[in-house]
Amino acid sequence: MSRLHLTFACGDYDRTRALAEETIRPDGIDLTYLRLPVEETFFRMMRHQEFEVAELSLSSYVVSLRAENSPFVALPVFTSRMFRHGSLYCHADAGISSPEDLRGKVVGTPEYQLTACVWMRGILGDRHGVPFDSVTYVTGGQETAGRIEKAGLDLPESVRISRIPEDKTLSAMLAEGEIDALCTPRVPSPFVAGDPRVRRVFTDVVASEKEYYAATGIFPIMHVVVIRRDVYDRHPWVAQSLYKALLAAKEEAYADLYDTSALRFMLPWLTPQLEEARAFLGRDYWSYGLEGNHETLATFLRYHHEQGLSRRLWRPEELFAPESTESAVI
Repeated sequence: MSRLHLTFACGDYDRTRALAEETIRPDGIDLTYLRLPVEETFFRMMRHQEFEVAELSLSSYVVSLRAENSPFVALPVFTSRMFRHGSLYCHADAGISSPEDLRGKVVGTPEYQLTACVWMRGILGDRHGVPFDSVTYVTGGQETAGRIEKAGLDLPESVRISRIPEDKTLSAMLAEGEIDALCTPRVPSPFVAGDPRVRRVFTDVVASEKEYYAATGIFPIMHVVVIRRDVYDRHPWVAQSLYKALLAAKEEAYADLYDTSALRFMLPWLTPQLEEARAFLGRDYWSYGLEGNHETLATFLRYHHEQGLSRRLWRPEELFAPESTESAVI
C-alpha cells in the first residue's frame, strides 16, 4: 500500500532529528524533511504555503487565524520554547538601568508580531510596569536592511510604530544610539562583537528567568507545527499520525540527552544542567499537548490579543486539530 508523501520544513533539532533521519516514521507517511533556518521556513510558509507540514511561529499562526479560511491547522507540538529575558538589549547611554526604564523609550524589533517580542511585551507589562503602548516601536532588518512583516497587520492606533530607513539596520542603530533598545530573538552583532555600547537590559538573565518561572510556572512557547489546511481536510488522520511520531522523537531526544557515556553536545556540564532543569521545571519540561501547557498558551493568547495582533481572544483548545489532542483509551 502506498504511503502519503509530505514535505516537513523544520529546524535542525534534537527533538525532531529522529524524523529527519527516518528512525521514527509517522504511520502511513513518508516525510521529506527540509532543515531550514526558521526565518526562511516562516516566510515561505506564511507567504506561499510551500510545505505540507512546517514549523511556524506561534504568533504567526495565531495571526493566520484571522483569515476566513485559515490556511493552517496546528499540532500541540512546540519545537521551540525559550525564556526571552535575554532578548532585550539597550544602548549603554540610553538611561536604562532596569526593565522599568523602557517606558517611553524607542524600541526596535525586526517584526512587531514576532513571538519572542509578544512574550516580552506582555511580561514587561505584567511584571515591570511597561505597558506595550508606553513604548514607541520601529521595525526593519536587524543585520540586513529591508526586512518586512511576513504577515499583514491591522494594529490599533495606540501602537506607535514605524519602519526604519531602508538603508539602515536595527543593530547599527542600537550601537549608534539611534534607538534606545532592541527586542529580538537573535543576538545582535554588536553584542556578539563585545561592543561596550550595547548590553542586555536584564543584567542577570538566568536569575531573572528563574524568578519569572518560579512566579508564573510558564516556560514560554515559541513555535508550533502546522499542517496546511488542504492537506488536513483531505487526510485528517495525518494530525494524529504526525503528533504521535513527533512525541516519540521528543522522548528519544530526552533519552539521548541523558546518555552520560559521551556528551552529545559541547557543553561541559550538560548532565548536571539537565538534572537541574528537571528538578526546577519538571521531568517533562518540554511537554507537548494541552495538558500542562494550557496556562502558558492562554497567557500568550491574552498578550497577542491585548497587543492588537488578534481580533478576538482565542482559547488554547481552538488552536489545534482535535485529532492531536484526543486519543483512544485502552
